[in-house]
Amino acid sequence: MATFDPAELSGKDLHGMLLSSIAPRPICLASTIDAEGNNNLSPFSYFNIFGTNPPLCIFSPARRVRDNTTKDTLHNADETREVVINLVNFDIVQQMSLSSTEYPTGVDEFVKSGLTAIASDLIKPMRVKEAPVQLECTVRDVVQTGDGGGAGNLIICEIIKIHVNDAVLLEDGTIDQHKIDLVGRLGKNWYVRASGDALFEVEKPLTTLGIGVDQIPERIRKSYILTGNDLGMLGNVEKLPTKDEILSVCDHPRMKDIFRSSSDGLEARELLHEYAHELLLKGKVSKAWKVLLADQFANQSK
Repeated sequence: MATFDPAELSGKDLHGMLLSSIAPRPICLASTIDAEGNNNLSPFSYFNIFGTNPPLCIFSPARRVRDNTTKDTLHNADETREVVINLVNFDIVQQMSLSSTEYPTGVDEFVKSGLTAIASDLIKPMRVKEAPVQLECTVRDVVQTGDGGGAGNLIICEIIKIHVNDAVLLEDGTIDQHKIDLVGRLGKNWYVRASGDALFEVEKPLTTLGIGVDQIPERIRKSYILTGNDLGMLGNVEKLPTKDEILSVCDHPRMKDIFRSSSDGLEARELLHEYAHELLLKGKVSKAWKVLLADQFANQSK
């Protein structure tokens, strides 16, 4: 495994390595105004939510690596203490990217990018009409992490009003992760689209405590067919199936075929593990467990 000492890398190389590895990152399209009321719009992927009571977001207009200069967004947010955080989806990703162009101070990136500025309800900076979610925020604090190129400037924002496009809402008022179609930032020129087949669900650990991977029988835990994700799912059960539950699965046609076609117990076990892997990819954890434990009843199922 390659190892690196951050202190021995150039600022550019360190910047590139970290942005390529700590990803994908959500994108904050920050709208601010200066003291004269001029609009500024710029995207930042040093961004996330850091609390819900109170609701806090933090983004960082870091010092430019190449020349150690600071950005208009930082100056505006520090001076006016207000910002709109607009979330970025696939429909506006190209316009968002265009807004990151280093236009001179005072140039309105709303105009340059073609995005529509609409008034906020509680603060002065404008919202991006096309953004699926717009967060009106006040700035609680600005924390400078250093004074060299690449140093962060953490703008700690309290969300005081949330606007959500009706088109991305489900009937119960929650956000549909497919419809919102968010994008995330990777390294270099790469982005990721969070929709379609890229989305998957991971069931939260049981509040009653799963058995854990360490309690999985060794013949299953050390399988070369099952993946770490498979073992994680198998460890998130409260108890193992009973003998009767396992035997009920042994009567299924595929299980009978596995036992009939196997020349020995080892081959049967491998086929059972392959079948269980398929089931786990579909989220069928209970059935996968029954299949995995069925090898002990192979002679009863031929």
